[in-house]
Parts: sequence; structure tokens; C-alpha cells
Amino acid sequence: MNIDSAHLSTWAGNSESRTERICAAQARGLSAMLNRKNSHFEDGDLLPPGWQWLYFLPSARQDELGADGHPKLGGFLPPIPLPRRMWAAGRMSIHQPLRIGDEVTRTSTIKAINVKEGRSGTLIFLTLLHELVTNGVNAITEEQDLVYRAQPEPGQQPAGQLAPVDHAWCQTLDPDPVLLFRYSALTFNAHRIHYDRNYAMTEEHYPALVVQGPLIATLLLELIHNHQPDKPVSQFSFRAIYPTYDTTAFSLCGKAAEESGQLALWAKNADGILTMEATATTR
Repeated sequence: MNIDSAHLSTWAGNSESRTERICAAQARGLSAMLNRKNSHFEDGDLLPPGWQWLYFLPSARQDELGADGHPKLGGFLPPIPLPRRMWAAGRMSIHQPLRIGDEVTRTSTIKAINVKEGRSGTLIFLTLLHELVTNGVNAITEEQDLVYRAQPEPGQQPAGQLAPVDHAWCQTLDPDPVLLFRYSALTFNAHRIHYDRNYAMTEEHYPALVVQGPLIATLLLELIHNHQPDKPVSQFSFRAIYPTYDTTAFSLCGKAAEESGQLALWAKNADGILTMEATATTR
């Protein structure tokens, strides 16, 4: 497939802003999904890190969706002619926590678009910069790396690497379609690989439903909350390594890295393959 990288680069710098109130309903829904004992958020309560992903959601009309359930490209995001897309990595700095009831303006800017050739073919990396401002203060700065790629051949799976085994904390979770559906509903994510098993397997050639990357990142943040509830996260970054499927359990692991003062976090599947790695800094 011919990729016009010069044309795609003209989208760099494209920007849009939205203003939204941080409502309690979304936070209560995610809290219930995560089995938190106290899920009754009220105005003034702190919004946990990563939960800003529940807000500023795409609101494309039904007739504006592609066959995969994603909004069609060519508006704010460029019309990239590759069928597979995923949120591959992210970095965020929390300068000031958001609170329920805050009115927040998020300005999103396409920071970079890069075309690369990998072993599996052409890859296009798009980096988004999000700046969340409330009461005149830049509360959260976040970057998201999206990757676009061609459809692999049926049965073709990426090679994996073994995850570390020196965790201090570890929690095993058995995903199911209900969990994936509830997170997709909370984030208004209609990508069919997360709930339509027939589509995921026959059209995108996955062996099962795919667990959402942001869900795994949220669960890693929840691991910090469960083990260090008195230490709020100020910085967090993650990178997806290998797909996680709903047919087997996966584990969430973490430890404190004494030499850097950071927390090292990772997820692995039932075969011990590393599926996501992350780092966090706490106050």
C-alpha cells in the first residue's frame, strides 16, 4: 500500500478543544467495575489518575462509524489507510488532581506523525498531546501514542518476551466479555475487537476478544492504589507489548525500584509473556 507521508504530515499541529464537567456518574461506574468498596463519588472528591479517560469521549454519529466500530478518520485525525489501530503507549503528568464537579477544558493537538517500516510491514505512529486545564491551571498533561498497521495473515501472532518474576505485588484477574463490555461502555469505545468475538476472529484475525490497553493501564494504577493508597501518583507511563485476550487469566505486578524512587509495573498473561510495562512516580 502506498502511504503519502507528506500528505499525512500536514495534519501535525491540528488542534481541537472541548470543555466538559467532570460528572460523578462515570466515576461511580468505573469504581463499581473495579470492585471498589466506596463507589459513591460526590462533587469535590478527587478523580483518581487515569480516570480522565472516562471523559471527553468521541461522539460520532452511528453513520460516521467505520466497519470496525471506530469513528471514520479524516476530520481531526488524518485518513490513515491502514485498518488496524491501537493505543500503544501513553505518558501523563498530574500537576493538580481533577475533582468531581470541575469544569475542564481539554485541548488536543497532533504532535507528530511518523511512518516506519517494521518486520510486519508499514506502521504509522501518531502522537497526541492532551492538556487539561481547570480554573486557569494546567492540571494534567498527557501524550498518547496511537499505532496503525496492516491486517496480519490469519494465525500470525507476534513473538513474546517473558515478564519479570521479581514482583512485590501481584494480582491475577480472569477477564470475561462482561468486564470488557462494561469498560467499552464507560469509555464509549465501539471497537468491535473488544465485544464482537466473530468480528475479532474472522475480520481482524485475533484468537479471541482483546482486552483494552487503557483498561490494563487503569488496573495497574489500581494496583498502586490498593498497595499505597496514601501516595498519590504524579507521573505514569505505559507501553503495550503483547495482546491480552479474554480466554485466559492475566496478572498485574509491581514493585518499588529503590534506585530511582519509581514504581515498576507490568502485566503478563497466563504463559508468563509480558503484555504491558509501566512506570509510576508518587508524591
